[in-house]
Amino acid sequence: MTKLGLVLRELHRAERALAIDLDALAHRHAADHEVRHVAQDLARWSREHLEKISDAAAGLGIDLDPEPRTTARTGAAQEKVSELFGSRPEPAMLLLADLRSLHQTTAGVSVDWVMLGQSAQALKKPDLLDLVSDCHPDTLRQLRWSNHMIKILTPQVVAS
Repeated sequence: MTKLGLVLRELHRAERALAIDLDALAHRHAADHEVRHVAQDLARWSREHLEKISDAAAGLGIDLDPEPRTTARTGAAQEKVSELFGSRPEPAMLLLADLRSLHQTTAGVSVDWVMLGQSAQALKKPDLLDLVSDCHPDTLRQLRWSNHMIKILTPQVVAS
């Protein structure tokens, strides 16, 4: 395994974890329609990134699953709990905790994209630079969304 292969594998692993976290967030907080729909859209972006990462890795002789499982295992149960308890104060605190964790995961994915970009530049791999240019902006948008939600929700939740 080359060092570049390790960078690609870690990015693939982290992007998959992000897709799972976003899917779990959408199900766990299904009563909050904005959170649910945006999280589903952002999870789709991560699934698209996984396919692109796998394609790029295949070109380097590295086998990465283009469509790994990216859904939370308990999605339906979490949705039902969200519907039943959506108006209680505890889910709001849980949402903040989930957004905090999501933000940390997303920041890690962003760092992995930076590492791949720097590696591609050093190794003169324009196809990988194109991949980073295509996908990293989406990750930065995911990061901004979680940050925005934390800023909006924290005063509402903590002051209530």
